[in-house]
Amino acid sequence: MKNNNQTEEFILAGNLWKVVARLSWATVLGMTLYGLNMVLDAFFVGAFVGETALAGVSIASNLSNVSVALGSMVGVGAGSVLSIALGAKDTDKQEKLLGAVNLTGLIISAAYMVFGLLFSEHLLAFMGGKGESLRLGDDYFRVTVIGAVFWLGGIAGNMIIRSEGRMKTAAWMMAVGLAANALFNYIFIVAMGMGVKGAAWGTNVGMFAYTLIGWLYFGKGKASFKSKTLSLKSDGKIVGEILRLGTPALIMSIMTLVQGAVVFNALANYGADADAAFYGVVFRIFSLLLTPCMGLMRAAQPVFGVNYGAKQYGRVIQAYKIFVYAALILTTPFWIALVAAPETVLGVMLTESSLTAKNLAYFRLYMAIVPVMSLVYMPMTLFPSIGRAKPAVIIGIARQLVLYVPAMIFLPAMFGVGGIYYGSLAIDVIVLVFASIMVKKEFSSLKARGSGMEEDLE
Repeated sequence: MKNNNQTEEFILAGNLWKVVARLSWATVLGMTLYGLNMVLDAFFVGAFVGETALAGVSIASNLSNVSVALGSMVGVGAGSVLSIALGAKDTDKQEKLLGAVNLTGLIISAAYMVFGLLFSEHLLAFMGGKGESLRLGDDYFRVTVIGAVFWLGGIAGNMIIRSEGRMKTAAWMMAVGLAANALFNYIFIVAMGMGVKGAAWGTNVGMFAYTLIGWLYFGKGKASFKSKTLSLKSDGKIVGEILRLGTPALIMSIMTLVQGAVVFNALANYGADADAAFYGVVFRIFSLLLTPCMGLMRAAQPVFGVNYGAKQYGRVIQAYKIFVYAALILTTPFWIALVAAPETVLGVMLTESSLTAKNLAYFRLYMAIVPVMSLVYMPMTLFPSIGRAKPAVIIGIARQLVLYVPAMIFLPAMFGVGGIYYGSLAIDVIVLVFASIMVKKEFSSLKARGSGMEEDLE
């Protein structure tokens, strides 16, 4: 408890650049490991199973990320509730949190498992799967659905730990889970020849390890708040807050699924398996480049939430700007290296025939906006952290549903596969401007509330 009280005081009163540095390094490292693991999965499947299998897994991975989306919804929602409660010293809400999380997670994961197993093949066909890639994708997806309870439990638990400000603890837990994933990928795919099912079972083992460590953390009383690891005692109000504040994270992930569906359908209609495999790798590298930003988002959540709960609105604004600058600083060097020589990374996962001049141009186009993507993603953390879910939901829906779906229907029909890459860049530029306007408006509101409080004190 003493260590966490010190963390809270540091978040509330410490130099913000030091706060960002201390809380972020572990989350950035953890998210980078997660991103590398995604690339590692693609390496094992591409190198030891084949290009068609890689296309199938790329399609199925988008669908299996529903587990990640659900875990993120519960974890981000619970983390936002907890960090605000920590800042406001609301011990009653802190004590009731874990029971609400456990019951909500069990109900959601059970419903998802039933739905996923019943409609697996139909969902993959909707995502653009056809023929052999559909069959292999179905093999992969069904196995991941079986382990959904651990995907959800591990992700949600880790996000709650981050919301306490214990980024280092959350990062090493993630590292253990990812190491288990990598080890069992090798065992199942290379040593045992289990193909795409081996990749899925390796991920399930990693998620089980992830969840088990979280249970031990809460069970041994390491948390900064009173927690009963296996409690199923729920509080309807807290469950409502978790779902409301976690909805932007769910929308963000589900809209990415929608993006994947329209893109892979476009690739199925206007390209070949090689184009689907290439896009799958490009998207994984894009996600890898954004892992520093994602890590900073995880670190930002308690900083925004605790300071907002303590009514330090000016500090919330200052922290947001610093996190955006930090994302730019961390992302740019790796972006420059990859854009300058993409063949070195792409060649590890793809055959030489895929590395055409046109495909390399598509790669650079897709990556063009990476350094400033924090202006799209950081608002998705800011708004729920200050109890404002609606603006983040609007940003998520605007990006994928309002813009991506029509763009990916019409542009590939007009320009072929290239329309996917040109459209993606244009959409991100539009959303970046839109999100920045919404953040500026929110900051004006926070400044007004801060000024009103100062006048009341006078």
